[in-house]
Amino acid sequence: MAFTGTLDKCKACDKTVHVVDMLTLEGVPYHKTCFKCSHCKGNLVMSTYSSMDGVLYCKPHFEQ
Repeated sequence: MAFTGTLDKCKACDKTVHVVDMLTLEGVPYHKTCFKCSHCKGNLVMSTYSSMDGVLYCKPHFEQ
């Protein structure tokens, strides 16, 4: 049986996200590699990100 994938699209890049590469934040799928601060492009982790209007930020840039 072939793996058919998923229909979920990454919010950041709009490409298909496979389960092994997926992070889900508030029900929204992202690739692990797309989970970055929109300002500095630094990698984020689940415990240290902030979001405003669906835009991801690291804590320092969210506070600006």
